[in-house]
Amino acid sequence: MSERDTAFDQANTHLAIGELEQAEACYREAVAADPEFFDGWHALGMTLMKQGKIKEAIGCGLQATTLEPNDLLAWTALSQMYVQDQQIAEAEFAKGNARILSLGGKVKK
Repeated sequence: MSERDTAFDQANTHLAIGELEQAEACYREAVAADPEFFDGWHALGMTLMKQGKIKEAIGCGLQATTLEPNDLLAWTALSQMYVQDQQIAEAEFAKGNARILSLGGKVKK
């Protein structure tokens, strides 16, 4: 198993038992090992959001949507992050992209 996958599995284990700081550290290891790892960025963003680290979470959410611009959950999560940061226009934009995807459209071809 690769360093990325090992760190990601460890992060998921920590997350499952509520160890958010340990999960965050392992997700960071996973994306450091593979900066193009969409699942790692998405999970890191969600973990940061759960900890109230919203600005960092938004950065991860943006990275995830850059890597996979047609991922419905990534746009939905980014919208939630923006709402928590009271960036309503950005939240609406992300929500709009999620809506396009939910209807079978594409954000980027």
